[in-house]
Amino acid sequence: MEVCVDSVQSALNAEKGGATRVELCSNLMEGGTTPSLGRIIKQRSPIPVFVMIRPRGGDFLYTEDEFEVMKEDVKIFKEAGADGVVFGILTSEGAVDTLRCEELRDVASPLQATFHRAFDMLKDPYTSLEVIIKIGFERILTSGQDSSALEGLQTITHLIEKAKDRITIVPGGGITERNLERILLESGAREFHCSARHSIPSVMEYRNTNCPMGGTLNPPEFVTKVASYEKVKNLVFVARSVIS
Repeated sequence: MEVCVDSVQSALNAEKGGATRVELCSNLMEGGTTPSLGRIIKQRSPIPVFVMIRPRGGDFLYTEDEFEVMKEDVKIFKEAGADGVVFGILTSEGAVDTLRCEELRDVASPLQATFHRAFDMLKDPYTSLEVIIKIGFERILTSGQDSSALEGLQTITHLIEKAKDRITIVPGGGITERNLERILLESGAREFHCSARHSIPSVMEYRNTNCPMGGTLNPPEFVTKVASYEKVKNLVFVARSVIS
């Protein structure tokens, strides 16, 4: 189980619940962006930390300046002790940007690399699968190009069949205790990805509710979402009952 986290507490809860890896991000409401460098998670938890390399929300078509930022971020996190990186770069036509992905993969080496859910925005997932394998990624994170891994289960299953152990296909997107068993059994996946979050109230006593810190989305200021130890534990229990 890989848990996507955006805080130290979420990472610690994920480890306590039995997760085997965390994907460290910022800005999960936009699907995750590059996080801050803080080394505390690596100091406090022994499980591998894969870092999201995504300079902004939105699409996965990047300018030259944004690509330079991505390369620098990979170098910084690599030097800081990250165990892997997570990224994906597309062309305007909806194909894998092979040259840039190869360059970033080389910068990250020998760290493991996951091609993230930019995969779900590709025009042809099966041709792209072969390209991503050739570049040298170890994993693809995908919802099967649908709104959730359950909705995209048929595509995920076909991808796993076509991958033939050359790369790990990791279902992610809307996975819960209620649908995980079906997703794992029908797809044959041996890894999965989710946030397993719940909401906890702020301990702030004084609250100015007239001044939101967010933009268009206006997320609540006085509620924090963190990975739930209980949810992670339950998901790991389900997975272990399926995957021997």
